[in-house]
Amino acid sequence: MAQWTSAVGAAQLARQLDAQRAAPTGPGTRRPPAYRALADGIRLLVLEGRVPVAARLPAERELALSLSMSRTTVAAAYETLRTEGFLESRRGAGSWTAVPAGNPLPARGLEPLPPESLGSMIDLGTAALPAPEPWLTRGVRGALEELAPYAHTHGDYPAGLPALRRMLADRYTERGIPTMPEQIMVTTGAMGAMDAICHLFAGRGERIAVESPSYANILQLMREAGARLVPVAMAEGLTGWDLPRWRQVLRDAAPRLAYVVADFHNPTGALADEDQRRQLVDAARSAGTVLVVDETMSELRLDADVEMPRRVCAFDPAGSTVLTVGSASKAFWAGMRIGWVRAAPDVIRSLISARAYADLGTPVLEQLAVNWLMRTGGWEEAVALRRAQARENRDALVAAVRERLPDWEFHVPHGGLTLWVRTGGLSGSRLAEVGERAGVRVPSGPRFGVDGAFEGYVRLPFTVGGPVAVEAAARLATAARLVATGAATGTDAPRTFVA
Repeated sequence: MAQWTSAVGAAQLARQLDAQRAAPTGPGTRRPPAYRALADGIRLLVLEGRVPVAARLPAERELALSLSMSRTTVAAAYETLRTEGFLESRRGAGSWTAVPAGNPLPARGLEPLPPESLGSMIDLGTAALPAPEPWLTRGVRGALEELAPYAHTHGDYPAGLPALRRMLADRYTERGIPTMPEQIMVTTGAMGAMDAICHLFAGRGERIAVESPSYANILQLMREAGARLVPVAMAEGLTGWDLPRWRQVLRDAAPRLAYVVADFHNPTGALADEDQRRQLVDAARSAGTVLVVDETMSELRLDADVEMPRRVCAFDPAGSTVLTVGSASKAFWAGMRIGWVRAAPDVIRSLISARAYADLGTPVLEQLAVNWLMRTGGWEEAVALRRAQARENRDALVAAVRERLPDWEFHVPHGGLTLWVRTGGLSGSRLAEVGERAGVRVPSGPRFGVDGAFEGYVRLPFTVGGPVAVEAAARLATAARLVATGAATGTDAPRTFVA
């Protein structure tokens, strides 16, 4: 019986490995032998979850042809991986990926660190901040006071609590986008919203156009739904979308869906201007593509002198082309798993019907808490607190990285929670791996791309400030030095740091 549960094709693996090999290596880097470089590349893909554990690898001859190298080199790399515990083989069944005993299984997304690791590791893997107290406690207390009438019901509200649907609709209307409660479905976070949309609109094999780079967890959700991702490069800097490229992709690829983040894009921090929003909606409408707009960062403007454009759905008020996804997770707290979709009433009805076979509904108590916060003004005060905290963290992190890693390049975004950093010619995958040993956790650039793109980048979120940001930059500098000198194979123990 085979021990593998999935398979990786030779061409797919070669593309991912070629991106690593093509990335600049930095001055003074010692190049390892070809077989060692190949083994290291496959090991990194496994450790980052970009090649699943228990995935059957291509036969040695197939991979050698795809990589234009000798079969002897591939055989030596596979043998190295077997010796290290990252590959298992059996005659007649092939070779499949593994992790050595005692190693944690790699995450496919960007999960937070477990609590037991927080004392020794600075976590820059997740773009989420602690709850903005006292508003979380006040919201929960307010929800408890209003819970009694709902406790006497079945508790299943597939569309969301009527009060919260009305509240969210009113907030769109106040922003100049007339909205009825029938145009709102409350979901279990933005991920729940995206999962429902993908299942309704993009069956297995359907094309979905995505920004390149884009949010890693959404990309993974789409892959696992069986979608064919069509990447569209962002414009340079923080200037938003490249509209000529978008028009070409929408015209030539005819994707069923397109997924974009218009406000303080994750990971780049870009803010699309109003004219770009209007043009993209027009292009999607002409192509018959449903445009899904992620607004989870829209309330996180950090610089007061930046004028926010109108929401993308303002250019499609009926919701026939634009589906808007919102969430409390970034603006308020990631532990508040409340999201929503705004769309045309018939789309909302279809999403609600499909939900009967998924999660049935969103927790009532959390919906009541969000509704209480929005009704009483607590939401605005909590978001103002969140902005101040993120702004302070951003400025501290930017200053620390500029001081300790002057060769790294980035644009400072006016909002959001993330810094997209070009790593001075170093491999982002290797920085992520060595950073763990140096005591700082960062996601590498390829997590945010399609088929190994952005090897020369890492994402740094604004989740730490003050002396913790300084220490994080110091640990990144240590990791960068080890990668740049080719000394990244040691077992450096992370230093203990107490925030």
